Amino acid sequence: MRILKIQTLRGRNYWSIRRHKLIVMRLDLETLAETPSNEIPGFYEGLVEALPSLDGHYCSPGCHGGFLMRVREGTMMRHIVEHVALELQELAGMHVGFGRTRETATPGIYQVVIEYLNEEAGRYAGRAAVRLCQSIVDRGRYPKAELEQDIQDLKDLWRDASLGPSTEAIVKEAEKRGIPWMQLSARFLIQLGYGVNHKRMQATMTDKTGILGVELACDKEATKRILAASGVPVPRGTVINFLDDLEEAIEYVGGYPIVIKPLDGNHGRGITIDIRSWEDAEAAYEAARQVSRSIIVERYYVGRDDRVLVVDGKVVAVAERVPAHVIGNGRSTVAELIEEINQDPNRGDGHDKVLTKIELDRTSYQLLERAGYTLNSVPPKGTICYLRATANLSTGGTAVDRTDEIHPENVWLAQRVVKIIGLDIAGLDIVTTDISRPLRELDGVIVEVNAAPGFRMHVAPSQGIPRNVAGAVMDMLFPNEQSGRIPILSVTGTNGKTTTTRLLAHIYKQTGKVVGYTTTDGTYIGDYLVESGDNTGPQSAHVILQDPTVEVAVLETARGGILRFGLGFESANVGVVLNVAADHLGIGDIDTIDQLANLKSVVAESVYPDGYAVLNADDRRVAAMAEKTKANIAYFTMNSESELVRKHIQKGGVAAVYENGYLSIVKGDWTHRIERAEQIPLTMGGRAPFMISNALAASLAAFVQNVSIEQIRAGLRTFRASVSQTPGRMNLFNLGNYHALVDYAHNPASYEAVGAFVRNWTSGQRIGVVGGPGDRRDEDFVTLGKLAAEIFDYIIVKEDDDTRGRPRGSASELITKGITQVKPDARYESILDETQAINKGLDMAPANGLVVILPESVSRAIKLIKLRGLVKEEIQQQNSSTTVIDNQNGVASSSVINTLL
Repeated sequence: MRILKIQTLRGRNYWSIRRHKLIVMRLDLETLAETPSNEIPGFYEGLVEALPSLDGHYCSPGCHGGFLMRVREGTMMRHIVEHVALELQELAGMHVGFGRTRETATPGIYQVVIEYLNEEAGRYAGRAAVRLCQSIVDRGRYPKAELEQDIQDLKDLWRDASLGPSTEAIVKEAEKRGIPWMQLSARFLIQLGYGVNHKRMQATMTDKTGILGVELACDKEATKRILAASGVPVPRGTVINFLDDLEEAIEYVGGYPIVIKPLDGNHGRGITIDIRSWEDAEAAYEAARQVSRSIIVERYYVGRDDRVLVVDGKVVAVAERVPAHVIGNGRSTVAELIEEINQDPNRGDGHDKVLTKIELDRTSYQLLERAGYTLNSVPPKGTICYLRATANLSTGGTAVDRTDEIHPENVWLAQRVVKIIGLDIAGLDIVTTDISRPLRELDGVIVEVNAAPGFRMHVAPSQGIPRNVAGAVMDMLFPNEQSGRIPILSVTGTNGKTTTTRLLAHIYKQTGKVVGYTTTDGTYIGDYLVESGDNTGPQSAHVILQDPTVEVAVLETARGGILRFGLGFESANVGVVLNVAADHLGIGDIDTIDQLANLKSVVAESVYPDGYAVLNADDRRVAAMAEKTKANIAYFTMNSESELVRKHIQKGGVAAVYENGYLSIVKGDWTHRIERAEQIPLTMGGRAPFMISNALAASLAAFVQNVSIEQIRAGLRTFRASVSQTPGRMNLFNLGNYHALVDYAHNPASYEAVGAFVRNWTSGQRIGVVGGPGDRRDEDFVTLGKLAAEIFDYIIVKEDDDTRGRPRGSASELITKGITQVKPDARYESILDETQAINKGLDMAPANGLVVILPESVSRAIKLIKLRGLVKEEIQQQNSSTTVIDNQNGVASSSVINTLL
């Protein structure tokens, strides 16, 4: 077996609308392709020995052990690899269950699809599954040591990539409320929502958290001074920088017992409490110096350690934190009790579980010694042996929920303290013997105010009621059930995507909102280019959705991005599907038009239920997508007599229709005529039917988003098929005695669309400079030749600079073959170099003729045409001699152009 390719999908995709995180392995099974498992000696036994837990996989029999039943009776290796990859992740603590296997057009090669939670772990699991199965085929077993290493590696990957418990709680609450989120690329930032409505968080700090409040909270001594000046009970203490000052500091706070801790510490590091001797004080000082240069010396207050969480000025949770400890049973040693506690599946390393394993440090041994124990001691039954001085969960402590017990006066005090410090989310550490009584009655004190407090103790306390503290954060960031979303309009199809996307963005600009949009030409925000290039995938979508100025996102969504990565957004408000035609077939295991339609239907299926799928009623494959989406349907059509649209309108639906020369919105018994097609520049005087169709789609998409008819009309009137607004899309140039048209048509459907306009050009000869991308099928090139023969009077066949692996001249020969099949006496020639081919076409243009250029490089073609126009203009201004001018058409000849270039 060989893995040919592994792809990671991160959004809604071709394989599943609901499961966004999928690994796709292209797997060559080689000699195992047609060998069922029951014909491989010892395979069933070796698989059960390695992974007995596969017994829990139901598979198609629908019962416990169903999958292993199929292995024993005989199933295919591709199916087994899928299940093994899922089970390896399960054994590492990642609960996944979705898998698919599909054969490709190449015999013996399959696509194996598995769900993942962490993409690195998912890719690892896929490779390990192949390795495990191959080992059992070859040797009858998979070494236990290798399997254990696989599981450990997967656990490590999962742990390293996991969100912290606080962040995870916030993300889960966001998902529950339908608020989209994404991880950003720096400083562990999480974005909630999109565009102008998004918020950012780092752990439990938000973009509303004031830096002055954070700075103050991090300076424990300054916090204490500010609070003391406001009449808040705080520990008596001081800050020192040298050991020589320690004795005086102890006297200042009132003598022993004392607490020594680092000024800049966190998670309980370097803190020693209940110090009762000079020897212990010196040791505690040195421990604190390992964390911070400045040291706090405070009076030690006896009582429980309570954490009070305040969000948006309100107390939302209270937890008593209990230091790490063991309870004697009269039989086990302290060491054995620790080991038993650490076996709790709820305990892990660091923050990867709701509790943390207990690890011993210097303080642990001191506490045991003070209690008269060692690790080998057997404490009497019921005896509590504390192992940490502080109650942090990160050092093995536990939490008991006390939210319902806190006294109202203490609530008032906590909320006041947080406002004094200036934080939106804060955790107060309070020492008191009873949180249900006012602090002033029990000599209780507020020890610290923490910015970015952990939520773990509140969302998963060891005892008591879990509190939805993340809900309070969401209420603060997104009040009144705000979703944090912005309108997203996604546009897909085989042809016309870029023009429709640009037109839709232009129409939306009439509303005065900032529009971010992505196209094959680049990513734009407002009137400015952010990044040039073919930007139709999820990364470009994220640029728009992460931008804090964008109010509306219009996203061109190409097949390649969906296939390789999945959609770059959770769901759209409008999904536009223009058409589905033969293009890119045979690439990415999309071999038929129906498969291509299924791929593009992802856009329609990903629209919110209250949104709209805008579908081409004239394309049966697109129209059929109405059955696959839960969204509202809106059709557009060039056929005013469309039966499908008529029935849709009768049922109360909305549609955009080309009728009597008008682009109109029809709903029920009323019709809104937007504009005559001939008055819309994009349609080139109404002579480009496919541009009319694009305009219908864009108008309808805007209309269902409540853009007014007046704004749509204004957008249509001011949008042109020009180099500035639609480069390479029906760009028509007047070069004096003839015209040149540039369009990035590269497949049969787009050739036909251009042909519909060219056939309306009746004033002169029509010359075509044609070609196509080298990675298309042979039959596609033949079809392009046939179409070219039907459209043009004279044809120049060229090839792209990048032949995409095809031998130079091969594409030209196939196009020529198509030309001669349709028109044996056709006038044509082959000039493989694109620049030479374009110049030849322009040189031979007759009076009133049309030269149609279908280039690989739009910018190069436009440059060649514009340069001819500039030269012509310059020659006319200088009244230069006609020796440098082609006397037939009055523009500079290719020899002059080449000299200038």
